[in-house]
Amino acid sequence: MLYKLDTLDYGYNILTEMDGKHKEMMMDIGIYKFNKDDRIKIKESSKETALLLLDGIVIMRWDGKEQRMERHSLFDEEPWCLHVPKDVEVEIEAESPSEVLVQKTDNDKNFESRLYTPEDCKTQIFGEGILGDTSKRYVRTIFDYEIAPYSNMVIGEVINPSGKWSSYPPHHHPQPEVYLYRFTKPQGFGCAIVGEEAYKVVNNSFLTIPGGLVHPQVTAPGYGMYYCWMIRHLEGNPWTDRIMDEDHSWLLDPKAEIWSGK
Repeated sequence: MLYKLDTLDYGYNILTEMDGKHKEMMMDIGIYKFNKDDRIKIKESSKETALLLLDGIVIMRWDGKEQRMERHSLFDEEPWCLHVPKDVEVEIEAESPSEVLVQKTDNDKNFESRLYTPEDCKTQIFGEGILGDTSKRYVRTIFDYEIAPYSNMVIGEVINPSGKWSSYPPHHHPQPEVYLYRFTKPQGFGCAIVGEEAYKVVNNSFLTIPGGLVHPQVTAPGYGMYYCWMIRHLEGNPWTDRIMDEDHSWLLDPKAEIWSGK
């Protein structure tokens, strides 16, 4: 369930495919790596598409509109993300070496394209004031069912400070989910638990999470961890909230008595 992109090649790097590898995730996910002055066009006849700038400077053009986007730190800068329905062509022109994450899935609905700017995607703090702040992390929900009920997808970002946990207390949901990881240093690492299995996560690794399994995460002391989280709604059962593991739900009580050492 954990996979690693040893290197990012110029062009399109596949993570998951609806009709190929990891098809149980029900999404096409990949990363475009651009040289300066590279230019591509994307248009899908039956799928919605989200385009998230990970790094660099690009110009995106769609529906007669144009936006220059710049991002140089996943940890310190909020995201730019363009979300378009089927049959909308998007052109991406790179003004510098750049990376863009692409998430797609089938959706026959027509809706207005929307650009989510850094001002739209404000960071929320989760886990503060409980468990000695050991699960304090920063969450950016770009769009979910509440924000975009016409979409079949969810996309957001999480920043784990050094040594902190996220997706904690352990939770699950029936919808499949994919995490893409980056660290503040290339040698950074952490741990992801899916159900009863534990995995070492590293830079450019990605995790496929089947529905119904808990998936808490932790990053090693000294290394900040970023991950983009992408969920596919199920037909008639969209993702709207996390389902806490009953064995660990007591941890949500701010007055819970927790042994803190001698």
